[in-house]
Amino acid sequence: MNTLSNKTVSANKATVNKEWVVVDATDMILGRLASKVAKMIRGKHKVDFTPHVDCGDNVIVINAEKVKLTGNKFSDKVYIRHTGYPGGQRSQTAEDILTKYPERLVEKAVKGMLPKNRLGRSIYKNLFVVVGPEHKHKAQNPKVVDLNTIK
Repeated sequence: MNTLSNKTVSANKATVNKEWVVVDATDMILGRLASKVAKMIRGKHKVDFTPHVDCGDNVIVINAEKVKLTGNKFSDKVYIRHTGYPGGQRSQTAEDILTKYPERLVEKAVKGMLPKNRLGRSIYKNLFVVVGPEHKHKAQNPKVVDLNTIK
């Protein structure tokens, strides 16, 4: 038996197979939704996953305003940002962000689960979060995916 015949295949930008996927965030818990979406954007659910290549799918998250938070996180979870000026630290609760910009809550959760490097910044561009059921990516013929089937 020839044991050298099985070669490890490493994907690259030319050989990667990217798809368009739609995920419905209605009544889903934010952290669980974000971890599964981050896994799909990264490509970890695919057989030919390569850590240093963008081999994930383009994910469209619809109904971002219907996402849920467990416990008291809706009023207690605080998001902190800085304006860049002295004394410019600002904070908002999850409730404030959800009422004003519901898509940002999902974007922040997914971005926090991606690698903090150049690859992570480029992979983050494959995420499209939309308020409501309609999105502008109909031409890509995205397939609807149930996140409960993904481990």
